[in-house]
Amino acid sequence: MVGSHHPRIKICCISSREEAWLAIRCGASALGLVSEMPSGPGVISEEQIAAIVATVPPGVATFLLTCKQEVPGIIEQHKRCGVSTIQIVDTLESGTHADLRTALPGIKIVQVIHVSGEKSVEQSENIAPHVDALLLDSGNPDLQVKELGGTGRTHNWQISKRIRERVTVPVFLAGGLNPGNLAAAVQEVAPFGLDVCNGVRTDGKLDETKLAAFFSAANT
Repeated sequence: MVGSHHPRIKICCISSREEAWLAIRCGASALGLVSEMPSGPGVISEEQIAAIVATVPPGVATFLLTCKQEVPGIIEQHKRCGVSTIQIVDTLESGTHADLRTALPGIKIVQVIHVSGEKSVEQSENIAPHVDALLLDSGNPDLQVKELGGTGRTHNWQISKRIRERVTVPVFLAGGLNPGNLAAAVQEVAPFGLDVCNGVRTDGKLDETKLAAFFSAANT
């Protein structure tokens, strides 16, 4: 790994309190909780999200993945779910990151960038000053049915590396990570954190063996 830094690990698509605690026992720094999405795995109800969040101990971040593009709707969603972090997986169309920060003091804001080329670098540089972190993923919001995460695909890590070098906020790397490619991803991108969903699951369920292998690879 790069230097002595071991990336923080966020386990996404948590579907139950049991999965949350399995991830925490394995060493997760953060849990991803997926609200309504146009596609992709791991969607649970806001009631389930709130119930899981209520059991998460201090020191473990809870990320609400939202595809809402209007700030008022995100604020209302946060009130119902009670997470510590908002992960915006699409572009804001009504309101700004600053509006969200004003309305939700103390709540961290993470913007997803779907890495697709040069425009992703420019987009990242423009957004980074207004958020607490960027999360670089492999979705495609331009499709008729948007892909906003959980694709299981990797993207061009060279672009992610350039983004990480050009912004001053922490960068999480997502998209197709698994125990087999994790070391190469960290070596190339040197991200602050890693985000994984499909790569630690079997038949959609969190797999303790794969989790252990993922954490072992990340801490080598």
